[in-house]
Amino acid sequence: MSTSRGESGSGRGAYHHGELREALVAAGLSILEEGGDPSALGLREAARRAGVSAMAPYRHFPDKEALLAAVATVGFERLSAALELADRRGEGEEAKREALYAQGEAYVAFACAQPGLFRLMFAARAGGSRPQDLCDASAAAYAVLSDRVATLVPPATAAEEALRSWALVHGIASLVVDGMVGDAVQADPRAAAALAGRLLRLEPIPG
Repeated sequence: MSTSRGESGSGRGAYHHGELREALVAAGLSILEEGGDPSALGLREAARRAGVSAMAPYRHFPDKEALLAAVATVGFERLSAALELADRRGEGEEAKREALYAQGEAYVAFACAQPGLFRLMFAARAGGSRPQDLCDASAAAYAVLSDRVATLVPPATAAEEALRSWALVHGIASLVVDGMVGDAVQADPRAAAALAGRLLRLEPIPG
């Protein structure tokens, strides 16, 4: 099975076929987790961190946008997992509502914990196009919220109520990530997450 050994000229970064792509995505994630700006995430730096030549990434990504989309896809997969974990609150009516509020808190907590990744996930793609994998991952994350809302409201209003809930928590998350809220909330991710839960409760889903 072929590897990428020797591509960097130093014997670093030997990857089995298919593993290099994962290593490059992991490198992109680590750049963002270290506080890097999404605009600074590129193929050259990802290749350097993976220990391969600057040309090696082109085996898997035709350009920088393709790498960014792959990293964003992982972000939505992680967000889905966070929302699903928060949603596990039982099946009673009150438990269902609390599950929705918990999802809102988890959404904001995710953004606070990984602001660079969060920004990348919702950045406009060049030309407005989004790869199918990214579209599917984004839709799956939204479905966790919309499916919960659908258990609380009549079918005729479920789509609008899901959009309202998402707009509220996404707006809070974006404001916090961009430093546009009060210092007390800005300094404490837990306070930001709790704010999302409180605001969701101010306009309860109609029963």
